Amino acid sequence: MESVKKSLLERTSVRRYEREPIPQETMDFIYEAIRNTPTSYNGQQFSVIDIDDQALKEQLYELTGQKQLKTCNRLLIFCSDYHKMELLAKEKNLDMPPFTDTMDGTIIGIIDASLAMMSAVVAAQAAGLGSNCIGYLRTVDPAKVADLLKLPKGVFVVCGLALGIPREHPDLKPKQTKDTVFFKNSYSQEPAKLTQDLVEYDKIVKHYNETRSGGTTENDWCSHILEYYRHAMDYKILDYLKAQGYNIQK
Repeated sequence: MESVKKSLLERTSVRRYEREPIPQETMDFIYEAIRNTPTSYNGQQFSVIDIDDQALKEQLYELTGQKQLKTCNRLLIFCSDYHKMELLAKEKNLDMPPFTDTMDGTIIGIIDASLAMMSAVVAAQAAGLGSNCIGYLRTVDPAKVADLLKLPKGVFVVCGLALGIPREHPDLKPKQTKDTVFFKNSYSQEPAKLTQDLVEYDKIVKHYNETRSGGTTENDWCSHILEYYRHAMDYKILDYLKAQGYNIQK
């Protein structure tokens, strides 16, 4: 088992995996790490779909074109979930408030599912597995994914997590510096200084992309991320959320 320090500070996104299965003991450890995730109100507004069905993984691959979906040994789908609470409230003859019709209710489910996924990432890394977070499962064709996963009302996909025995060991990507991430007591960094620090980071990312192992690009950080933003503006996520019972009003 890797140390917490190594698991957190040396984590990379792995997209190529060996064929050997993940030991059940390791999956049980990941399950327990997920179950122990801190959540809002201890409401545990999330669920996880663990996919080992190769045919289903390949269907999801056909939608996204991301090979790690079909080559990973296990694919965990982290979902926001108010369906379980609604079932229990109904059983106890309690009124379920329309919390999913609020932005806060939607955000809380996303936060809980995201925290649970990070618990899984750290546990997997500590156990010597490779992992890759796949947000595209949320946006590529939400209605089709919901149908494939048989999601009831009150449940929607937040993110996927591919797991497997790593076949590659990618270079560690450079992250933003401390000065651009951490502020003391308030958002206190002067705009001019913050801008300059970000310009320098943008150069670091460009150099990394030009020299990294396993395939190089000429991408900088800013232009590349802005292109993602532009592409994401075409997603119909609000329509999908409404179809899943999240009729956000306020």
